[in-house]
Amino acid sequence: MKKIILFIVFTFIVFPGLILGQEAKEIDYRADRNIQDEKYPGAFVLSKVENQVYFKHEGIEVWCDLAIHYKDENFFRAFGNVRMQQGDTVKLNSNYAEYNGNSQFAFASGEVVMKRPQTTLESDSLFFDRLKQQAYYRSGGKVIDTGGVITSNIGRYFMEDDKYSFVSDVVLTNPEYIINSEQLDFYGETGHAYLYGPSTIESETSTVYCERGFYDTRGDTGYFVKNSKIDYENRTVKGDSLYFNRNTNFASATNNIEVIDTINESIVTGHYAEVFRDKDSVFITKRAVAASVQDKDSLFIHGDTIMITGKPEKRIIRGFYDVRLYKSDMSGKSDSVHINQETGLTKMINITSGPVTSVTKRRSPVLWSGLSQMTGDTIHLQSNTKTEQLDSMRVFNNAFLIQKDTIDGYNQVKGMDLVGLFADNELRQVNINKNTETLYYSRNSEQELIGINKTLSSSITIMFENQEIEYIDYFTNVDGNLTPEEDFPVNVRELIGFNWRGDERLLTKEDLFKGKPVPQLVKIEGIPLPEEDEEFFDEREEGDDMLLNDKSRLKPEDLQNRAKNSIPQLKEAQQLINAEEEDEENAAETEAKELQNRVRDSIPKLKKPQSLQKAEKTQEEAEEDQPNE
Repeated sequence: MKKIILFIVFTFIVFPGLILGQEAKEIDYRADRNIQDEKYPGAFVLSKVENQVYFKHEGIEVWCDLAIHYKDENFFRAFGNVRMQQGDTVKLNSNYAEYNGNSQFAFASGEVVMKRPQTTLESDSLFFDRLKQQAYYRSGGKVIDTGGVITSNIGRYFMEDDKYSFVSDVVLTNPEYIINSEQLDFYGETGHAYLYGPSTIESETSTVYCERGFYDTRGDTGYFVKNSKIDYENRTVKGDSLYFNRNTNFASATNNIEVIDTINESIVTGHYAEVFRDKDSVFITKRAVAASVQDKDSLFIHGDTIMITGKPEKRIIRGFYDVRLYKSDMSGKSDSVHINQETGLTKMINITSGPVTSVTKRRSPVLWSGLSQMTGDTIHLQSNTKTEQLDSMRVFNNAFLIQKDTIDGYNQVKGMDLVGLFADNELRQVNINKNTETLYYSRNSEQELIGINKTLSSSITIMFENQEIEYIDYFTNVDGNLTPEEDFPVNVRELIGFNWRGDERLLTKEDLFKGKPVPQLVKIEGIPLPEEDEEFFDEREEGDDMLLNDKSRLKPEDLQNRAKNSIPQLKEAQQLINAEEEDEENAAETEAKELQNRVRDSIPKLKKPQSLQKAEKTQEEAEEDQPNE
């Protein structure tokens, strides 16, 4: 027991720092000239003769031309060609600096330049907390990196993470682009930048906007979320998340995407898109819909996949796999669609192969206009590019036109090819050629059924009025007759190839997705919000030294975190901060000049070395011994 007590007493006596906390290590220094001045009681004025004044403390070294050193308070102020160096990774130059050895807190002003392996920081003034390993400026600063130059009103540097946090009027300038942001976090080692708040990336060919994003300044790739969009010369891409590659001019969008063609007044929506700017092409899938304005009406095209290619004046739209079209006065379906916006030609195509099934039948081209249903192997629609109205249509091979007459009765016309003519977007005339057949329910002027007419001919012309068949003209080799309904067998009231698809007709825009599953949206990998870092000028724990020494040029009110407070009234606050920092720099410069003069004036008062005094005395005696001439 006695041994334990003796050990405890010995520990308190020999190692009190382990129990009570280690005292701050004194600042080492070296100077060619060392004087005391009544203006600075308790301090030594150190100055350069041949070598700069030198300080060293806890891994930091400082050189300067002139210094005021308060040895008892472990504090110094440095003037003229100040250099600070912390290891091999931090080098700082300035006109003025001060350092508190007790709190390891430094301040520099006047043409401040701090260099790191990957970056260089320039500012009018800089605060440096060595315990936190953080630097901070609030009067405007600039960081130079291989990826560009970053300027901001307020900046903070976290040395352990090699991270800069810029706030207020942040601008990153690169030869290829300019980034503007409300807040930007930048990592010097990787060149990664994180954007927060309204931000833009502008270049000659594109402008990116986001309210939260990531950009690799060295790889020139980016990822953006929250109200993000990319504006090209004639196209805008929006989405819940965007990926952008400047090297390849490629972009992709995920979830709730929009691709807007500003020249052709069209928009494509979906949940995934890829944009290849150099090829003028767009690929959209997951509920893809292309919408364009035609004669003050909108045409909607939906397909599993939609591709848009070509220059604005020669744009091509392609839709693949179960394509559906909807317009207020027309709708259609096909396996695929091809639209040439330059010529106004729309091709509805069936590219499926193999045996005919219920699925392939539903993917073969069909068009509904008014009361008519038209089908065939291929359907072409021709629009007038000037009026944007539907001008004509053609059905190639196995053309079949059907109109419903009664619940069970259908007017039918079939042939090899069909040509339809439109006026004011309404079908007015249809010409069918080669091996035509008709089955028509004839009615009198009172709309009473008088019989069923089944006729064969080489070609026919059908005229429409108010979307209904008004009359039919038969040409060449006409063979047919009118049969009373009761004498016409029910089992032959449908021509070969009859396929009524009225249940598939699109009556509203929402029918574009009828019967299709709702896609499962990809979970967006978000960009985390900026970390809530502790305040730079926070209070030290109880018992620690204060940041400032009472001999500092700074006052306690100078140690205020103004990053948040300055943003709402940015201009006014920043003007005040700049004025304060400018006054500080001017005051330091004035004091340095005054101090240099005082040191210069004090030099003659210094005692001469004894060897020099003895030499001068010997010289005087020799002159007295010389005979007078």
